[in-house]
Amino acid sequence: MKTEHHDLAGEFPEHREKIHVLKMENAHFAKLLDEYHVISKDVERLEGEGVPVSDETFEEQKKKRALLKDQLYSMIVA
Repeated sequence: MKTEHHDLAGEFPEHREKIHVLKMENAHFAKLLDEYHVISKDVERLEGEGVPVSDETFEEQKKKRALLKDQLYSMIVA
C-alpha cells in the first residue's frame, strides 16, 4: 500500500510562507503543528508497515490528525 504523506505545507502549498511565519512567531501554533506531525507520522507508519492495530485505534488517530489540521488551518487563514 502506498503511504500518503500529510505534511501541512504540502497539504496547503499556497500557505507555505504563512505556516513558516506562524511556526516561528506563535508558540501555540508551533505546539499544535508538532502534535500534528507526530500523529501524522504515526498514522503513516501504521498504514505503511501494516502494524497490527485495532480499527478503532487507527480511526481515532486519523480523527485526531483531522482535528489538528482543522485547528491549524483556522489559524492560518485567520
